[in-house]
Amino acid sequence: MTDRSLESVYLPDEIAQELSRRILGKQLHAGDRLPSERDLCEQFSVSRPVIREALSRLKSEGLVAIKRGVGVFVTERDPREAFKIQEIDIDHKLSVTHVMELISTVEVSATRLAAARRTADDLKQIRRCLLGMEYAIASDRLGDEEDYEFHQAIVVATHNPYFLTLSQHLEHTARKMIRHLRSNTKTRHTNLIEAVQAEHQAIFNAISAGDPPMAERAAREHLENAERRMVKYMKL
Repeated sequence: MTDRSLESVYLPDEIAQELSRRILGKQLHAGDRLPSERDLCEQFSVSRPVIREALSRLKSEGLVAIKRGVGVFVTERDPREAFKIQEIDIDHKLSVTHVMELISTVEVSATRLAAARRTADDLKQIRRCLLGMEYAIASDRLGDEEDYEFHQAIVVATHNPYFLTLSQHLEHTARKMIRHLRSNTKTRHTNLIEAVQAEHQAIFNAISAGDPPMAERAAREHLENAERRMVKYMKL
């Protein structure tokens, strides 16, 4: 892949995230005009097609309005419709705690529902993901993808489309935190890998048994331990 193709794949998203932070952080207000395409090209050292793609993504999110021949302007948004988790500082304890509280609320509830509603096919998929994590660990891989798939399979087993939509919305932030957590577990505390996997096994066992209270306890314990591990690594 050429440098230009790499630019086209990755940079628009990065630029859109940066401009989004400025807008949601009130550095740019409703009605403000964004810098011209030329100025943005110079600011980010990219070509115009990259800037146009980034602006198109902001427009699709309702953050800006593009007026042909005039410019790009920040839109007025209803705060009730503006929920979106921005990139967080993985080394900022309070940010990590806030996101983990949200993830925990969703996943603990989802695990309880999954234990009550899961079908035989759901259980097979959750077990498949659990075995995938075990294989990844045995192969000396991080296992973050398999970890995410395990928890996502549990959300699917709730058979509640709103849980699934919210979980998908949380995906990017959660995946980043899980990768950070599992990387630290693997490189600094190898002995904890088995403990983390035992927590996953306990969750599966409770769902398999069709025991919602036990599933809730297992999920809560796993996520509370995950937060404690992350905070501990931040101090190292």
